[in-house]
Amino acid sequence: MPRRTATMLASTLMLIALLCAGVFIPVPYSEMSPGPTVNTLGDHDGEPVLQIDGRRTYPTDGHLNMTTVRVTSADYRMNLAEAVYGWLADDNKVVPRETLYPDGKTEEESTQENAEEFSQSQESAKVAALRELDVPVKSWVIVSTVVKGSPSEGALHAGDVIKAVDGTAVKDPADVAELVTEHEPGQDVVFTIVPAKEQAAAEKENRTATKTETVTITTTTSDDGGEKRAVVGISAGTDHTFPFTIDIKLADVGGPSAGLMFALGIYDKLTPGSLTGGAFVAGTGTIDDDGRVGPIGGIEMKTVGARDKGARYFLTPADNCAAAAEDTPEGLTLVKVNTIDDALGALKDIRSGDTAGLPTCTAS
Repeated sequence: MPRRTATMLASTLMLIALLCAGVFIPVPYSEMSPGPTVNTLGDHDGEPVLQIDGRRTYPTDGHLNMTTVRVTSADYRMNLAEAVYGWLADDNKVVPRETLYPDGKTEEESTQENAEEFSQSQESAKVAALRELDVPVKSWVIVSTVVKGSPSEGALHAGDVIKAVDGTAVKDPADVAELVTEHEPGQDVVFTIVPAKEQAAAEKENRTATKTETVTITTTTSDDGGEKRAVVGISAGTDHTFPFTIDIKLADVGGPSAGLMFALGIYDKLTPGSLTGGAFVAGTGTIDDDGRVGPIGGIEMKTVGARDKGARYFLTPADNCAAAAEDTPEGLTLVKVNTIDDALGALKDIRSGDTAGLPTCTAS
């Protein structure tokens, strides 16, 4: 065989081998891309996203869009060719798989965690909006989850109201962990609780729950790999009672990042006039009960998705500003916010048309 022909044949076979490797060899990466955006002031799947009963509401206009990110499933194994294509694409982002599914988490576990975070973000959005309007909201500390196989399993239950630990009243979920860790592993901790069933009955009957119980639990040692400390195997959270009904109807969305936009949508519906002045505003950010806005993941994908739908302004958590400003979609103004007050101030400027003083994001 002539040398030139042999060389061409070897090169062709090598190219075929590389192409096969690109198609068949999995790589430890996943892909993120822009997801749907939904106007919190509008409808989704034929019904209003925000439904408020028992309180006067007002007409709204414009957009306050929450934004999402699409990700490849935990079971999907990306190949080398797909990873290279994703790295070269403008609107996609390839990230290490453990970024989306840490500690070998399954898709079911990730979906459940995202659903819980989404539910909590809705509650915090309601609280933040109502507190901004000086509407009283009753709050209390509860058992959020009980770890299977822990000392608390069977003794404490999700939804139990924690009134005190060792006789010391608790006002914040952090108080529970602080009081428990004052003990040495193996010592007893006494919880004063209102059982979840009693609390639910009291809420249904619009009365204050009065039936309390004391539960003694022997602490064990944490096994999180850090400093050894006493634990009982629960996580504490906060529950609320609202003076009227606020329902958020949005399926197939998870995670906490829509909190800010839900809070603004609720605020707009409960106040006269238009919060946006008819402008198309999108945004993202977690929110806590006190109205503080926190960072989220996938900011670059969310700004692209928002601009593609027509957004002109994007409310951006301050901690995400530098990353978002690295590649801002043309025609989109990134507005930096730390709190719901910042967001409301920015919206005031937007609806007035005086946007020169908006706190915009800049690249680091």
